[in-house]
Amino acid sequence: MNILRRTLLAFAVAAIVGSPAFAREITHAMGVTDVPDNPQRIVVLTNEGTEALLAVGITPVGAVRSWLGDPWYAHIADDMADVTVVGEESAINLETIAALEPDLILGNKTRQEKSYDQLSAIAPTVMSERLRGDWKINMALYTDAAGKGDEGKAALTAFDARAAKLGEQAGPLLEEEVSLGRFMPALTRIYYKDTFAGLILEQIGFHRPAVQDKPEFADDVGKERIPDFNGDRLFYFVYETGDGAAEQQASDWTSDPLWQDLPVVKAGKAYPVDDAVWNTAGGIIAANLLLDDIERIYELPPTR
Repeated sequence: MNILRRTLLAFAVAAIVGSPAFAREITHAMGVTDVPDNPQRIVVLTNEGTEALLAVGITPVGAVRSWLGDPWYAHIADDMADVTVVGEESAINLETIAALEPDLILGNKTRQEKSYDQLSAIAPTVMSERLRGDWKINMALYTDAAGKGDEGKAALTAFDARAAKLGEQAGPLLEEEVSLGRFMPALTRIYYKDTFAGLILEQIGFHRPAVQDKPEFADDVGKERIPDFNGDRLFYFVYETGDGAAEQQASDWTSDPLWQDLPVVKAGKAYPVDDAVWNTAGGIIAANLLLDDIERIYELPPTR
């Protein structure tokens, strides 16, 4: 009998002979789940969820691999040294999760809806609805389920206060139109407002170029759309997984005469920034690092 079957059988037996006391019900994307009062062994199945837990002092026993890094983003690696990798967001390993004997699992409907019943048979499972710009909503859910709701709210309140202060210090700079782009292997995107970086820039108070001022995610574009990358400032990030294909894509585009002719490029205000921080990590730790980047690039006083 494999590890997953043994664990599921043990869980079923425990349910028959008596289960541990549960503190409260949590309403989430997949329904209502009874969660333990003080979970000690949490498995988290999203990158932004990992950052939510770390920010309130919880180190998960298991987590999905970071989209970049080996296996964790550089900005969280030291805090994740003893954490077990349980697959990737879109390809979780149920046997590894079961072997960790978690008392709470945190996931996301967009990524793991099909595995919800199997995950719930291992441990109480709470799922957020979607990703992209919902990191604050999701953090509140994850930290509440983990018994750290007050700490989660405090961390979010502190971030909001910091973003507001940064906006005040930026003053007339907020009138600038800020452009966002991303390079991936054989793919280039313009990012709109329903993105991690897009929502943070909006919260600070920055404007977007008219062509990017959309309540949507992103568009995959060809080089004929290079003029749409223009703005008063341009931030672009490269999703490089190790084979150099994304860097080659970035090099090909940024050396193109159309790109070189962009007024923002000619003005020296096109900035390469960290893809993990500006996009893929998607959590509160990265959000604060993004604010650090804004302060540095705009030469503003530090807000933390």
